[in-house]
Amino acid sequence: MAVSAQVVQLRFGMWGVKAVLQACGFALDQLSNVNLSTGSIREAGGAFGKKEQAEEEPYFQGQAKEQLAALKKHHEDEIGHHKRETECLQKEIERHRQKIKKLNHDD
Repeated sequence: MAVSAQVVQLRFGMWGVKAVLQACGFALDQLSNVNLSTGSIREAGGAFGKKEQAEEEPYFQGQAKEQLAALKKHHEDEIGHHKRETECLQKEIERHRQKIKKLNHDD
């Protein structure tokens, strides 16, 4: 329960945790008994706590790396899109300049 509550808390914030716990059948008065910051196994220490910590850290680091890679790709895509838009607008500007130039020669 502790790990899944942490994941929900990271993804949805405190209100999301409350909504998920309510959906699972927990009443709001029971939420005061649920520690959402750390897991009970982790707090107890020992081999299980160390194992959980050893498994959680790489998982969340991997998640962070994936999110950063996706964000980087998104920004690169946006840059490419804006460069293409700029090229199109430059062509439009040149086309209008040619029309003005032609109109000036026709006078």
